[in-house]
Amino acid sequence: MEVRKEARIEPPYLRSLLAGGIAGTTVDVSLFPLDTIKTRLQSSAGFWASGGFRGVYNGIGSAVVGSAPGAALFFVTYESVKEQFAHRKLGPYGEAGAHMLAASVGEVAACAVRVPTEVVKQRAQAGQYPTSLTALTSILAQRSTHGFFHVWRELYRGWSITIMREVPFTVIQFPLWEAMKRWSLKQRSVARGKDVTGAESAIYGSISGAVAAGLTTPLDVLKTRLMLAKQRQSITAITTKIWREEGAKAFFSGIGPRTMWISIGGAVFLGSYQWATNLLSGN
Repeated sequence: MEVRKEARIEPPYLRSLLAGGIAGTTVDVSLFPLDTIKTRLQSSAGFWASGGFRGVYNGIGSAVVGSAPGAALFFVTYESVKEQFAHRKLGPYGEAGAHMLAASVGEVAACAVRVPTEVVKQRAQAGQYPTSLTALTSILAQRSTHGFFHVWRELYRGWSITIMREVPFTVIQFPLWEAMKRWSLKQRSVARGKDVTGAESAIYGSISGAVAAGLTTPLDVLKTRLMLAKQRQSITAITTKIWREEGAKAFFSGIGPRTMWISIGGAVFLGSYQWATNLLSGN
């Protein structure tokens, strides 16, 4: 009995850790070119000046290194927080609130890994450096002249806007994904303890990701501009500059590639996560 009890503790931790790592690496590596195109469309230097369609895999090294730990950290946190509400009798709105809270906490945790990865990756994608390694080396080299705290701030440049982008995104995507999964299981009267298939999860992940991506594109534009700026600037200053010099349409730069990338990414990410979770749990 004790062994079976311990097995119940495993899903929100070990399985989420492994499945999240697999999902994160799969989606970031497979869809990296679309992410590069989106970044270049959002760059203040312009799409062609940032590299156009050349070198669309520039910066992939940082994505490979950061994808697995970032995604694993998100899902471990997400499933752990969600587990706290699992045995309480919550209505549909209560469950949605629990999923929003779990997703928000998970994103804050994941950004500890994601933000430095994004800073290095996007500087390589935008053509400021040829590779992730040279972008990272350039930041670390500033320690000798500006000190360790400056390097830390550079690596975490855009932390606040990334949180401001990721939390609304997941607050939209994950409750919608969970609701569609719950609806699917209810339609089929699936036995307790079973879950949807990886293919079903991929469809629901694609739909929820596309909706969330379109609605949060302006925040993504601000994040990209902050991370690519040669000097640190405030969110207010960046927003005002875009509004005055480029107009409102600039806040939706790259919405096509972003929505496509995240729609496909949502399918790959949440589909592979569900597949790995089902496989590891024996479903």
